Amino acid sequence: MTTTASTPETAAVSETRAPERQRRPRWELPALGALLVVTAFTYIWNLGASGWANAFYSAAVQAGAENWTAFLFGSSDAGNSITVDKPPAFLWLMALSVRVFGLNTWAMLIPQALLGVATTAVLYAAVRRVSTPVAALLAGVAFASTPIVALMFRYNNPDAMLVFLLTLTAYFVVRAVQDGRTRWMLWAGVAIGFAFLTKQLQAFVVLPGFAAAYLLAAPVPLRRRLRDGLLAVAAIIASAGWWVALVELVPESWRPYVGGSQNDSFLELTFGYNGLGRITGNETGSVTPGGGGGQGSMWGSTGITRLLDGEIGGQASWLIPAAVILMVALLVLTWRRPRTDALRASVIVWGSWMLVTFLVFSFMSGIFHAYYTVALAPGIAGVIGLGAAELWRMRGESARRGRALTIVLAGAVMVTAVWAFVLLGRNESLLRWPVLVLGAASAIGLAASAWVPDSRKLAVRSAVAAVVVCLAGPTSYTVYTVQQGYTGSIITAGPAVQSGSMRGPGGGMGGGMGDGMGGGMGGGQGMPQPGAGAADGADSAPNAPGTSPDGSGTQPPSAGSAGRRAEGRMGGGLLGGTTVSDQITEMLRDDSTAFRWAAATTGSQNAASYQLAADVPVMPIGGFNGSDPFPTLQLFQQYVDDGEIHFYIAGGSMGAPNGGSSASSEIESWVQQNFAAQTIDGVTVYDLTQR
Repeated sequence: MTTTASTPETAAVSETRAPERQRRPRWELPALGALLVVTAFTYIWNLGASGWANAFYSAAVQAGAENWTAFLFGSSDAGNSITVDKPPAFLWLMALSVRVFGLNTWAMLIPQALLGVATTAVLYAAVRRVSTPVAALLAGVAFASTPIVALMFRYNNPDAMLVFLLTLTAYFVVRAVQDGRTRWMLWAGVAIGFAFLTKQLQAFVVLPGFAAAYLLAAPVPLRRRLRDGLLAVAAIIASAGWWVALVELVPESWRPYVGGSQNDSFLELTFGYNGLGRITGNETGSVTPGGGGGQGSMWGSTGITRLLDGEIGGQASWLIPAAVILMVALLVLTWRRPRTDALRASVIVWGSWMLVTFLVFSFMSGIFHAYYTVALAPGIAGVIGLGAAELWRMRGESARRGRALTIVLAGAVMVTAVWAFVLLGRNESLLRWPVLVLGAASAIGLAASAWVPDSRKLAVRSAVAAVVVCLAGPTSYTVYTVQQGYTGSIITAGPAVQSGSMRGPGGGMGGGMGDGMGGGMGGGQGMPQPGAGAADGADSAPNAPGTSPDGSGTQPPSAGSAGRRAEGRMGGGLLGGTTVSDQITEMLRDDSTAFRWAAATTGSQNAASYQLAADVPVMPIGGFNGSDPFPTLQLFQQYVDDGEIHFYIAGGSMGAPNGGSSASSEIESWVQQNFAAQTIDGVTVYDLTQR
């Protein structure tokens, strides 16, 4: 019989696996089940209120459900003219669901809601690997109750899939740190690769912290750690590179144009408009020059307080002050532990995710929207779960340490209550004073328990009250959010705020642009806020498509969509689409099977509205902003000569914003000079088959 000598590395592996091997308390699985059921109910309830949500992506889902080439490349239309300005991985689940269940809101958005449930479960599992059930439950509840999380997992933007894949990556890294097995790093690389195919370079923001955690703590020699890191990079390249190679190597005539690029190149899109341009603000073809950090920036002022200011603060920042306190405390407490300590490594995983993402979003000068902050949520939640539970557990190790840790916990509660009071005060919520008073009471009770003899009951009751109070603010915003309908490209969770500071994207566009873009951007509608707009509270959805998701006539305005729910339109619908009448819908459907595209119009949001209303392919000239050089005037003329486009719908042309192409304006001028205009329900239409 042979035996294997115990080494510090193998002993550390055994120690880090301990929480998982321990018998689960009887209440753990029921508690986890309740968390997931409540999360599912919250994210699925009232899901149909948003109609087509972001019509830009809904049209791509529709196209992918009808045409496999459109599915593969992420085309805006089944005619495969141009792609959306992101890689298509986030569209695939929605398109498959629509292919099976038909085109309707529920079929499209249910996969997103289920991703929210799955993300909560993966986060729970990752935290549970190194800590207690209480820590894992706290992390799951903190994540699921974050307002912007509730919104984005009920919407069809790419952020839901991105957050799920990054959380899955974190789980794999935690597993790799625990046992040093190469397969976990390979799976982490695969997850990051598909996250890249969801939102490109944003997927890499978490990599520094994840790599540091593995290189520091994995229970294998340094050479093995370096090798596994390189293998993970290879897995990223393989899992993302196949699609990138497909786009770059397939002849341009065989695939749709790469939307968002100026040279029909996905690599240009990756490192330009959707990559470094987001950092520097140099985004050719954007609707506006980059932010540059000035007060006149369309995307808000940059700086360390950006994610805390105005309306942006209410999206995901509720627990950030507490998370920072708990992260620092945990790192101090675990600093002298063995190199392979999995708890410390997990704090690095979640804490670095939170901090790096926070800093990137705070100082990026390019396009920034408030809903981007959903990417912070797993990092914040992971730190909160680990920090609160582990400090609570450690406080019993010694009287002196226990008092210090109790004060730290009480301080975190008090800071959270004060910050919630500030955030709730921005919309004059009646909840702000109860949160502040009860938060102070629970913090005082918690602190007092360190000096009161036989104070376990006081400590436990104060801790339970603290959890309830700390989650009350974000939960109230989440409850508000799931009752509303949301449409368009720029959305924010929770009620509107009353703030003199720059409000940032999603509320007013900030920086001197007032509360709406429309007034100064050429014919678009403004962006009224909740509590503004129609005095009688009537719903308003100016960018809702003209046909209901189930095909039953004109779609009613989304429930609760008054004000900010229906975001503003720029340049005749470039950011928010347009309303489509029944008469226009019938016109588009007339003899549509004889044409590759039933119509063409400038801008993807405009085109999406017509496409979804009539369920026919509509070419979005110039892509999302109308500024991509596709099609050129010559190519458009060729399409018309070949009888591939039936109608041209005027409106939406903005020339060449921020250095983009002027092709859309050239096409509009040519059509006006060579075809007769007709007005149908206030819309100018040209029949391209009648010169």
